Amino acid sequence: MSQRRKAAQAEALRSKRRRTLVGAFAALAVLGLFAGLTVYNNLDSQPAEDKTEDSQSEQLLAECEPVGAARADDIKYEAAPAPSQSIAPGVLTLETNCGPIVLETDPAAAPATVGAFETLTNDGYFNSTNCHRLTTSGIFVLQCGDPAGNGTGGPGFALPDENLPEAAENNYPAGTVAMANAGAGTGGSQFFIVYQDTTLGPNYTIFGRVIQGLDLVQKIADLGVQGGGQDGTPAQPVMIVNATYEP
Repeated sequence: MSQRRKAAQAEALRSKRRRTLVGAFAALAVLGLFAGLTVYNNLDSQPAEDKTEDSQSEQLLAECEPVGAARADDIKYEAAPAPSQSIAPGVLTLETNCGPIVLETDPAAAPATVGAFETLTNDGYFNSTNCHRLTTSGIFVLQCGDPAGNGTGGPGFALPDENLPEAAENNYPAGTVAMANAGAGTGGSQFFIVYQDTTLGPNYTIFGRVIQGLDLVQKIADLGVQGGGQDGTPAQPVMIVNATYEP
């Protein structure tokens, strides 16, 4: 093979290698741009979540103290307490880490439920328990009274349904205090405070109303649920530090 031909082939090989390298660098550049955009988008979305959490933290109510340790779910009863013999309303005061929420009970309409709450309160059952659930769409309630703190706790007895409302729009108006349950005749210690007019099935015993602190519950609701969403643990932790009952 002539020297000229060998030189031509060598130059062609070098040219091919240059084209291959240029193509490889171009591909890497495209991949790098895509990866860069992906990382940027992830970083852009992650701070948004962080900012939401930071914003919620910054917005926690100034009047609220940090919650302490919740008590163990270790108080159980062999039978439901005796129904209330009172006719006049009683006063159930929930001293929370955010301030007092005062409920007026209706023993004439819900004697079994009010009698149970009087006993539970006097036994310290509600002390150091968290309000574990907040709903902010469709129904508007703050749910409390579960020492387990996750919706599964209870005192070991079941209460009958009492004072059920009619099936109607807004049959649980703002300020209503009613029993949570897992079906008919299963009320225990968990209850909910309605902070905005709510329509529910007529299945939950109404045993009182808020006479002080509804604005506080509304402020707590305004901060929403931990991690976003419409149903879950309140972003602003709420603990019943101490509860008292006056017939």
